[in-house]
Amino acid sequence: MIAVRRMAAATMLAEIAAGLSARKNATAACVKTVGAVLVRDHRKLDVDVKALAGKLHVTLSPSPSAAQEKTMTAVQSQVGSSAYNTAWLTTETTSHEETLALIDRETATGGNAEVKAAARAARPVVAKHLELIRACEARVKRS
Repeated sequence: MIAVRRMAAATMLAEIAAGLSARKNATAACVKTVGAVLVRDHRKLDVDVKALAGKLHVTLSPSPSAAQEKTMTAVQSQVGSSAYNTAWLTTETTSHEETLALIDRETATGGNAEVKAAARAARPVVAKHLELIRACEARVKRS
């Protein structure tokens, strides 16, 4: 499960970077807004993850994974066009679905009660993000 915790930390950092990118580069207002929410919420969650990792003596990833970096680079290549909005939303949908699956797996099979509690606490935040992302996707598709 330590690998799962490290992956969660890398994902947190990737979400913050993605949110900052959306705030700066999106052409759709809802993408900018969702990006700002991701930055705010993932920064808060990151503080909690770091505190728990310190308590459990788990070293966290200092940066997004290579795969996450590659995905971000692909999205960034769309900056300046409406395709950026679509690419960003698609990436964030996938990321949040994967994160929810990871959270669900941790709460179902994790061995550490504190980690399970942290996962349970993070789940509604991540689920709300996915809801916001999907609503924004619908708005972008209509425009």
